[in-house]
Amino acid sequence: MTDSHAHLDACETPSALVERARDAGVTRIVTVGTGIYSCRAALALADEHPGVHAALGVDPHQAGTREARRLDELRDLLSHPKAVAVGETGLDGARRQATLEEQRRLFDDELALADELGLPVVIHSRDAAEETAAALAPFTGTVVLHCFSAPELLPAALERGYFVSFAGNVTYPGAGDLREAAAAVPPDRLLAETDSPYLAPQPVRGRPNEPGYVVHTVAALAKSRGEDVDELAARLHANAGAAFGLT
Repeated sequence: MTDSHAHLDACETPSALVERARDAGVTRIVTVGTGIYSCRAALALADEHPGVHAALGVDPHQAGTREARRLDELRDLLSHPKAVAVGETGLDGARRQATLEEQRRLFDDELALADELGLPVVIHSRDAAEETAAALAPFTGTVVLHCFSAPELLPAALERGYFVSFAGNVTYPGAGDLREAAAAVPPDRLLAETDSPYLAPQPVRGRPNEPGYVVHTVAALAKSRGEDVDELAARLHANAGAAFGLT
């Protein structure tokens, strides 16, 4: 099983969490950097643990800071053999720690970097579905919509063949719209993630999230799609391999 998006560098005792994940059947984790320091930490964890790979980017919350001007450093980090994607990058209209104009400039720069390097992009989109779809329209590489929470973005995702990844919030009682969206994603484009340490799924809600808890999200996805949970887990593992170029 794969946790396609975790922030191990933001977790307490990440090495212990990786071991617990293996015990739960999670053999592959994509840990995500959100700035240059975070990216270096993600790569260190990937180097330390077999089965851990890294997506590296500067997230939209830092678009108004010096981090947005460090993409040459990001390019160098992406040459690491365990770096598998650019991101997370994207647009956030909710927290607005940077203006949408600043976020869009950084987003475009990271999309260009992914295109240059032939890497997939991991997308953060919150309260900015229309703007995200417009920014992604010219990009022809692989797109992973992480922590999918914008059903209005689903038509563009389906038309363009994006991977759509669901986190623990798909398990919440009030998330029927997300479960409906998950049921509509083609079998070869669905992913599951934890977004650890955030968004712990309903059975463990209130605790810090961790990669091993992705099993609860997979179970919720299987129920919403009317599928066998073990068969779905195997397919999601294969999908993550296709999305990130992993075997």
